[in-house]
Amino acid sequence: MISIDGLAVGFGGTTLFKDISFVVNDKDRIALMGKNGAGKSTLLKVIAGVQKPSNGIISAPKDAVIAYLPQHLITENKRTLFEEASQAFSEMISRQADLDELNHQLTVRTDYESEEYYAIIEKVSELSEKLYSLGEVNYDAEVEKILLGLGFLRTDFKRPTSDFSGGWRMRIELAKILLQNPDLILLDEPTNHLDIESVQWLEDFLVTSSKAVIVISHDRAFVDNITTRTIEITMGRIYDYKVNYSKYLELRKERREHQQKAFDEQQKMIAETQVFIDRFKGTYSKTLQVQSRVKMLEKLEILEVDEVDTSHLRLRFPPSPRSGNYPVIAEDVSKNYNGHLVFSDASLTIQRGEKVAFVGKNGEGKSTLIKAIMGEIEHGGKLSLGHNTMIGYFAQNEASLLDEKLTVFQTIDDVAKGDIRSKIKDILGAFMFGGEDWDKKVKVLSGGERTRLAMVKLLLEPVNLLILDEPTNHLDMRTKDILKQALMDFDGTLILVSHDRDFLDGMVSKVFEFGNKRVKEHFEGIREFLERKKMEHLRELEGK
Repeated sequence: MISIDGLAVGFGGTTLFKDISFVVNDKDRIALMGKNGAGKSTLLKVIAGVQKPSNGIISAPKDAVIAYLPQHLITENKRTLFEEASQAFSEMISRQADLDELNHQLTVRTDYESEEYYAIIEKVSELSEKLYSLGEVNYDAEVEKILLGLGFLRTDFKRPTSDFSGGWRMRIELAKILLQNPDLILLDEPTNHLDIESVQWLEDFLVTSSKAVIVISHDRAFVDNITTRTIEITMGRIYDYKVNYSKYLELRKERREHQQKAFDEQQKMIAETQVFIDRFKGTYSKTLQVQSRVKMLEKLEILEVDEVDTSHLRLRFPPSPRSGNYPVIAEDVSKNYNGHLVFSDASLTIQRGEKVAFVGKNGEGKSTLIKAIMGEIEHGGKLSLGHNTMIGYFAQNEASLLDEKLTVFQTIDDVAKGDIRSKIKDILGAFMFGGEDWDKKVKVLSGGERTRLAMVKLLLEPVNLLILDEPTNHLDMRTKDILKQALMDFDGTLILVSHDRDFLDGMVSKVFEFGNKRVKEHFEGIREFLERKKMEHLRELEGK
């Protein structure tokens, strides 16, 4: 059991949250929710010991292991993948080496009655007890199981970590955390760099093998599948619900309605009291009553309503100029990188107005085919765009390409043209940029805020083919819902690369699966595709 008591964190005179207290029990699987900037990542850092609080304490058993996966990392060294993952057992291996050395000393020493000899015996007993409590561990087998589950191949095991991209290095860190068998796992957006199969594997692992978990994630299906408790941070305090995310949304709506009703009643009472004061403040016979009401208003604690609900906001892309009937036609397209075949014989036709998903493991060619469609790389086969096809492209690193010296408003004002200029403030508001945010420099924005701002830029140009590569990374769930509705209303053609099942569900009508050097077309939605794929996956496991 890990206890958080009276926790407070402040920055530069601003209190992020204060007097937060809750207990993490064994087997608790907690979703940490709240809008961007509420303090979710900060709270994880404090619990992990990475950041010190302004006040309060974290209490945990002496031998408790708390493991933390931040949003951004990472290590790069000369170890191979397998060696780096094995570092998770470095402490246990070191203890075993110490025990072996002490046992050797007991066999060669002859000062059986000395204090030093008895001290060695006590140390051997202590180390033996600790190692016994951990049980017998086949380190190599455990490393192999976790690495394969997270999508690595056996041929990757001897590759140096420097060979892997940032997303794959994030998986290496996640593997090390899972191998430690910690008492509490803290995960900040763990699914951002995982493909669908790895996310499903991680879900199964956390539900069946982990002890306690606190997770921040925008992936609603992932959160619903693994968590049984939801803690919301809002306006500097927390609300603790013993339910999963979907049920929490219902309870939060009820809570906010009660708050709004109480707030409205209080405001009505304040207004009526003020009318009385203004009417009778010069009347001698009413002096005491007026003074009493004035003092009452001065002492009154104004009720607050938690963050404004923006779910009613509707965001719309500009109308799409008409394109040809088939914006994208690929025939026997292939791509090699320095002799490494990514895929071959890829043939696909995307009709005007279709919304399709590109899915598959990382490295199977989803982003490569997009680059081919964009004309950014050379390739084999034939790839053509339809008449008047106008592409709007959102890359995975789009947020990092923003000019950090500009303000939020300048970023949009610089690219807006025509009538859309009159709607800049409305668009910024729809993406959670209030008036107080307009003058913020891009360099001070969080990852989620930068992603939202980059998405706003995409809204400003009329296009008829939208290509979005992992657009929901770092977006909170409310913003993601608004974007999803806008994309469903979009009257052009849409290609989505995403691992976010909830985001894709109900939006796409066709799935292109990348794997085994091929691109396979499925005429179904993401829900049907996943249900069928998971059944196949289970049968494959049983057949091994």
